[in-house]
Amino acid sequence: MHPFGPAPEDAWSPEAAPVDGGFVERYGALSPVPSHDGTECFKWDNTLASATEHFKYRWNSFKGLRKAIDDNEGGMEKFTQGYKHYGLNRGEQNGQQGLFYREWAPGAKSLALVGEFNNWTPEAQHWAAKNTFGTFELFLPDAEDGSPAVAHKSKIKCRLETATGKWVDRIPAWVKWATQEKGEILFNGVHYAPPTAGEPGEVHQDKSYTFKYPRPDKPRALRIYECHVGMSSKDPKVSTYLEFRRDMLPRIRKLGYNCIQIMAIQEHAYYGSFGYHVTNFFAASSRSGTPDDLKALIDEAHRLGMVVLMDVVHSHASKNTNDGINMFDGSEGQYFHGGARGNHWMWDSRLFNYGNWETLRFLMSNSRWWVDEYKFDGYRFDGVTSMMYKHHGLNYSFTGDYGEYFGMDTDVDAVVYMMLANNMLHDMFPSVITIGEDVSGMPAFCRPWQEGGVGFDYRLQMAIADKWIEVLKTLNDHQWDMGNIVHTLTNRRYAERCVGYSESHDQALVGDKTIAQWLMDKDIYTGMAIAGPQSSVVDRGVALHKLIRLITVALGGRATSTLWATSLATPSAMVPGNGGSMEKCRRRWDLAEDEELKFKFMMAYDRAFNHLDKAHGFVSAPHTYISRKDEQDKVIVVERGDLVMVFNFHPSNSYTDYQIGCQTGAEWKVALSSDEAVFGGYKNISKDSDTTMYAEDGMFDGRPHSLKVYAPSRTVVVYAPAGTTDKDSDVSSIGIPGLSVRGTGPNYSV
Repeated sequence: MHPFGPAPEDAWSPEAAPVDGGFVERYGALSPVPSHDGTECFKWDNTLASATEHFKYRWNSFKGLRKAIDDNEGGMEKFTQGYKHYGLNRGEQNGQQGLFYREWAPGAKSLALVGEFNNWTPEAQHWAAKNTFGTFELFLPDAEDGSPAVAHKSKIKCRLETATGKWVDRIPAWVKWATQEKGEILFNGVHYAPPTAGEPGEVHQDKSYTFKYPRPDKPRALRIYECHVGMSSKDPKVSTYLEFRRDMLPRIRKLGYNCIQIMAIQEHAYYGSFGYHVTNFFAASSRSGTPDDLKALIDEAHRLGMVVLMDVVHSHASKNTNDGINMFDGSEGQYFHGGARGNHWMWDSRLFNYGNWETLRFLMSNSRWWVDEYKFDGYRFDGVTSMMYKHHGLNYSFTGDYGEYFGMDTDVDAVVYMMLANNMLHDMFPSVITIGEDVSGMPAFCRPWQEGGVGFDYRLQMAIADKWIEVLKTLNDHQWDMGNIVHTLTNRRYAERCVGYSESHDQALVGDKTIAQWLMDKDIYTGMAIAGPQSSVVDRGVALHKLIRLITVALGGRATSTLWATSLATPSAMVPGNGGSMEKCRRRWDLAEDEELKFKFMMAYDRAFNHLDKAHGFVSAPHTYISRKDEQDKVIVVERGDLVMVFNFHPSNSYTDYQIGCQTGAEWKVALSSDEAVFGGYKNISKDSDTTMYAEDGMFDGRPHSLKVYAPSRTVVVYAPAGTTDKDSDVSSIGIPGLSVRGTGPNYSV
């Protein structure tokens, strides 16, 4: 609640009501496998017929695995909860309560559990027996007073003898927490099992967290805020889950995002990998707190109406043998391919063998674990292109020829794994969302598994961010090609949804810069003051940043994403591999909240167009029409839903009485102008003028009606039906500065 009454976000992003007694998951039933031959998805693209045999082959593989899981594992429900069998779990043996420890290590000769509980020296009862399937098992009965043999937060490892007779200590593969002591290099596994449950919403270091709020409904259109908890503080430190919960979630909600996508959750020994060299797949990164702290963060996001996606890494694993699962039992092919196929030469990491039964159990269980245990609402699957092809997309250019997708270079085992994961997740958790990071454009990637598709809800439209970097690096403002930009923004497969974004960590973190840095370069450090000498570089940069952001949101897909640095316009370089210094490994959101700096204009604009989508639903609207791509004028005119957007990229030309086409003959007014003063503009065109424009009949630019508008240089103006606007709305109790909308809009949704 705002100290002076309701804040705008209370109306635009209502808080969820708590669930009496705490939230309890309601699982969906697993769907039967349809009886077709796997080519049902061809109804969306009959040219896929050239790959008929490939689709039939992978469908038969999928059906065979579903049947094998039912026949041999007691069904998908049991198979995907391997974490209840492997690792340390409570159970009963011969009437005694205690802890079972199980580990699949077929290449090991012998194995014992060691840790603080036995002073790291195994006694006879700490040695496990090995069955014919390569699984070691031991049982540790509770003490007479009922206390467990291994206490909560007690450090553990398994000590095993490899086939060559070498003794090694390993962190259990299914461990649920791993920590690194200050001054130490290696991690230790930790038995994390709070003895009691807290009240719903209670955060207590010795109680397990009980979820208080329900999962939000699946959003009409995702507006994703990509973030990294550890790097979210304005201070040079590793931030915690609870600090992110307190400091960042309210800010993200205020900006109008309905989804956060969190990087670097799975434990990774090397912080500089940004979470992409995973060592402990079932463990939440301990740098930012406990597993229950993370649960409290997610529950709070749900209270604020935001879904939470996790950046999950199933494409590869860290080579680290001390802390991870590489060479776990002494063999290189336990979870991974052996030889060259099991090593990613560019990422310097290990590659999973998706055709291995226990690898399949491990990854399917991991897919379920984070959604079921932590209440994540879905995933961004990282590195999917690397998974789907034996060449991993390295030094390979996809031209769109179907032979590139459906041939001997395709790793069918990996594709079928993703079909199974999407099958399980979408059936058991009906509101789940899955996004795949695929640069190849694999056909049917975002068609349901029931049709023979891979089953993702969205593909990341990765080419867009690369295009913007290319434009900013290589072209001057007069060389920008309107047609080429529009082509890149709209080049996607019919009936397959995409997430459009102008930048992500792939650009800004991996040896490149943010768009703001490309636009403003060194002036971003010295020229952002509102008072005093002004920088033409900054003025250009702020103006173009606004155009790039909105045209990407408008045309890039049926969902949108932003890098956390974008909405905060932070200049800090994102390079943590610098001797352990956190100086540049932080988010300077304080700069965007400084009234004396121009970063605030960029953040205000971000907030306004997010709320424009809340009000009008243009991102998910079925109606899209691009009526103008004028290379000489540098103008693009776009219809999205009931809105008309006029982008003028020209560096110097402004146009008076500029005629544009429109779909309807209604009266129109300005709903959003990037030239508003609150966005750092000059108010050459503003909602405050309250000008009504009357559409004229007659075909123009292929549209049945037209308008004459003013299009200032380097601006975008969004026009809406006059009855949906209110020039004074931003001074109301629920108003968003710079946005003209009546109430919460004609097509409101969170």
